[in-house]
Amino acid sequence: MQEKIDELVSELKEKFASVTNMKELNDLKVEYMGKKGIITELSSGIKDVVNEKKKEYGMHVNTLRTAFNDGFETFKTRLEEEMVNQKLKEETIDISLPSDKLQRGSKHPFNRIIEEVEDLFVSMGYDVVDGPELEDDEHCFRLLNYTVGHPARDAQDTFYIDEEYLLRTQTSASQSRVMQANTEKTPIRVICPGKTYRRDDDATHSHQFGQVEGLVIDKNISLADLKGTLEIFARRLLGEDTKVRFRPSYFPFTSPSCEVDVSCFKCGGKGCNLCKGTGWIELLGAGMVHPNVLRMGGYDPDVFTGFAFGTGLDRLAMFKYAIPDIRYMYTNDIRFLKQFDACDLSDKS
Repeated sequence: MQEKIDELVSELKEKFASVTNMKELNDLKVEYMGKKGIITELSSGIKDVVNEKKKEYGMHVNTLRTAFNDGFETFKTRLEEEMVNQKLKEETIDISLPSDKLQRGSKHPFNRIIEEVEDLFVSMGYDVVDGPELEDDEHCFRLLNYTVGHPARDAQDTFYIDEEYLLRTQTSASQSRVMQANTEKTPIRVICPGKTYRRDDDATHSHQFGQVEGLVIDKNISLADLKGTLEIFARRLLGEDTKVRFRPSYFPFTSPSCEVDVSCFKCGGKGCNLCKGTGWIELLGAGMVHPNVLRMGGYDPDVFTGFAFGTGLDRLAMFKYAIPDIRYMYTNDIRFLKQFDACDLSDKS
């Protein structure tokens, strides 16, 4: 048996020495270690060996198996190194050469809108503030005059973490924090841009979307101040020819409240499929800050008044850049982003 094993080991070394590629090496593995391989059959033959010879027989077979495994790993490592070196030799490139294959995107339309809105309101004397996206019920609802049982609190529309915490449904939550933090109760003029979350997902709505809220609190603030501010906002963002109209509405945190529409940027107010033939597109909600909200924020409603407004940043981007589906904003598709490479922020086409 020893002579046979020595002969097989010698033969195995010769075969390893003749291997030139990975295919031949794997073929050799099948020849020796496959289901009908030499070593496999020798291992199976132990059942035919008398008991007193089984230990010796097994040692001989293990000697051959060890010789195969050692040789296989050695030659596998060598062949892999040769393959890598050959690739490096054949695929050498001059990294100093300029590339003409790189595809570039551009600043995302969502970021463009945020920057333009912030620049506009900062130029009007507003501060830009932020707030937590993981909000509590008190700041997101109670301090904004949402009663218990209000539909906006429904779990069907809101991402609740537990009974107290949720992903904020509106950036108005930041307004209530600003009012509380202003301990001296001085005038407030802020905008609050950021991400918000609701259970909604289709071509014009997303479960995650951007909002910007505006809040002004001072003495002698009137609805005329709100109207003038929003007219400037709409015309600077969507074009100087944009017409603005106000419709009565209802929001828990404002009174009186209104919806603000702008003339359709696609048809110029003549009526088309985008505006459903009306010539108008809803842009935002607004109103005078409700006395209850002022009171809960620490302001005396007999002394201070204010206005608030809010709109979707994604919606603004869709209007300004004629984006047909809000979901395009979150694909990171280079073909979509390249369209805005040379986009002029003052051009709504």
